[in-house]
Amino acid sequence: MPYIIAFLGLVGAAYFWAMRARNAGHVAQDLADMAGDVMGAARRLGFRRRANVHPVESIEEPALAIAALGTAFMELGGLPSREQQDALSMALQHHTHRSAKDAEEAMILGRWLVTECNGPEPAITRLSRRLAKLDRAGSLTPLMGVLNDTALAARGGTLSERQKEALAEIARALKV
Repeated sequence: MPYIIAFLGLVGAAYFWAMRARNAGHVAQDLADMAGDVMGAARRLGFRRRANVHPVESIEEPALAIAALGTAFMELGGLPSREQQDALSMALQHHTHRSAKDAEEAMILGRWLVTECNGPEPAITRLSRRLAKLDRAGSLTPLMGVLNDTALAARGGTLSERQKEALAEIARALKV
């Protein structure tokens, strides 16, 4: 009897480790798919990363900088909800005159840019400076529209303290 129990224990342990290894494979595949999504979005939007230059400095389109700023601004208010992400997507479509697919891809690439900046606060500073270099006057109205629509979708439409500081930083960078 003890041999049967030991055998069943070994079979159970082997099954447990086999399932764990299989699930690790699925997680690795999901990560590879996510990296592929970012690379595909970057390629379709014409984003080219240059060597020895921060990725934000490689941005050539104001709409991409606006999408990244919208993503960073949304994250400053806490963990973004699905409604906030949908509001950001709709705002990008409306204010930057992009298709739904382009807006989603810009949000994917914007999220990657925020991560490359080590968080939303440094991203706000770096991205707003880059946007000022690209198109100071022409991008202010779409940016404020995107940020306003994103803020209205937030919890009760109120801004967090960090979001208020971010607006002040954006105003400083754009010299408003």
